[in-house]
Amino acid sequence: RMSRHAKKLRDHDINPCLAETDATTKCMDDNNYKKDMCTDYFLKYKNCRKFWHEIMMQRKRNGVKPEMPSAEERKKILESMG
Repeated sequence: RMSRHAKKLRDHDINPCLAETDATTKCMDDNNYKKDMCTDYFLKYKNCRKFWHEIMMQRKRNGVKPEMPSAEERKKILESMG
């Protein structure tokens, strides 16, 4: 049984970096947990978190709710950026 926290992390509407999280975990599993083998994955995850954190803070400053855009909304934001 997954904890409420774990479920939230698996929710596409709450966690914008789910794909990056899964890719990093898979890389670590595939490479016997040698972090240096997965540097690119960690970097992609870090960049993802940073990007959506900035969007969230901007929305918070502008009084936009919810502060984290839904999965559908995030898709549109990314598409509009090319």
